[in-house]
Amino acid sequence: MRFSRALWVLLGCVACRTAPAPNAQPQSAAASPASATVESAAPAARPADVASIESIIGALYDVISGPPGRDRDWERFRSLFTSGARLIIAAPSPEGRVPSRSMTVEEYIVVADPFLKRDGFWEREVAHRVERYGNVAHVFSTYESRVKTADSPPFSRGINSIQLVTNGERWWVVTILWDFERPGNPIPREYLPGGTRNEERGS
Repeated sequence: MRFSRALWVLLGCVACRTAPAPNAQPQSAAASPASATVESAAPAARPADVASIESIIGALYDVISGPPGRDRDWERFRSLFTSGARLIIAAPSPEGRVPSRSMTVEEYIVVADPFLKRDGFWEREVAHRVERYGNVAHVFSTYESRVKTADSPPFSRGINSIQLVTNGERWWVVTILWDFERPGNPIPREYLPGGTRNEERGS
C-alpha cells in the first residue's frame, strides 16, 4: 500500500492546492457563455471511444495505461470529458482525513503524467454495474492497478464511481469519484467479478 498512499499524496496535494472551495462558484462557469454545451471545451474524440458506455470506460483505462517512458495521449483523455468535469479522491489521506477538494482534468494530467511515465502503470476494469435513466448514466467500475508490467500482481484495487451524459450521439464523462481497498474497507462481493450487481439497469 505504500505505492498507492504516495500517489494519493501527489493527487491530494494538487486537489487541495488548486481547486476551489466546495461551495465556490466554478471558475469556468463565470467565464462560459450561457449557450456553452458539454462539448465546448473538449478536443474531438475518436468516435469508437465515445459510442457507448462500455467504450468510453474502456478508453479511460486504456489512455492512462502503458509501460515506463511512454507518453500518454492526453488529448485523447481530454476528449472524453465534459467542460468543467471533475476527478475527486474519496479515500482518506495517510493521516486519515478525507479530502473535500477535487481536480480538473488539467490538474489531474499535471500530477499524473510524470508518475505514469516513470514507473509504468496499468489499470483495468474487472467488474462494473451500470445504471441509466434517459441521457444520464452512473457506473460503479471495479478496477485493479499494476506497475512495472501489465502482468504484475495488482498493488491496489478499488472502485471508480463514474457519472456520464449523452446527447444521443456520443458519451461524456462528467465526474470520476474513487476510493481504494484497504483494511476495514474491502470491496463488497457484489462489486467483484461474478457479483449479483454486475449488470446494466435502466433505459
